[in-house]
Amino acid sequence: MRQGFYFDMTACIGCRTCQIACKDKNDLPAGVVFRNVTDYEVGAYPNVATFHYSGSCNHCEDPACVAVCPNGATFINEEDGTVQHDDTKCIGCQYCVNACPYGVPKYLEDIQLTHKCDACWTLREKGEDPACVAACPMRALEFGPIDELKAAHPDTVNQITVLPEATQTNPSVAIQAKKAALEKDVAAVLM
Repeated sequence: MRQGFYFDMTACIGCRTCQIACKDKNDLPAGVVFRNVTDYEVGAYPNVATFHYSGSCNHCEDPACVAVCPNGATFINEEDGTVQHDDTKCIGCQYCVNACPYGVPKYLEDIQLTHKCDACWTLREKGEDPACVAACPMRALEFGPIDELKAAHPDTVNQITVLPEATQTNPSVAIQAKKAALEKDVAAVLM
């Protein structure tokens, strides 16, 4: 049963606790994140709207990273449909880094290998939620069978303005989107 993330944009306050929890759990170096919270605005004064997007690996049904990996280091886990990475097979070619339309895989210079979100495989094996889900104070993130998440949250989408075309990879995400996230002319807010 394919697993994925639900993200409730209407509940997210942009606090980045999910991003920090992921960074801490994965002991990532400065400048590297597997879950990234970005802020956006749309409109013109006095009719301005903002939203936050918490993005990570979308554990796509048709992942571009898996398609280009020459050594099978990036693969789909047959048990839960998540996209995983095997360090013992990675040759550091960065094909996955360049192929992913979401910019998810990260090349770690110090070990000369690529790494990515594995939906906290080791935590889930112990029956726990991924670190980002467990840390969110607003409960804006959930992880589980994507079909069940979509059924529980029927008004979700897998495409918002700031994301690449979903038909490229069929991401396993269900986003409770704010109206602003579906509008054109969205601008990133740099903090």
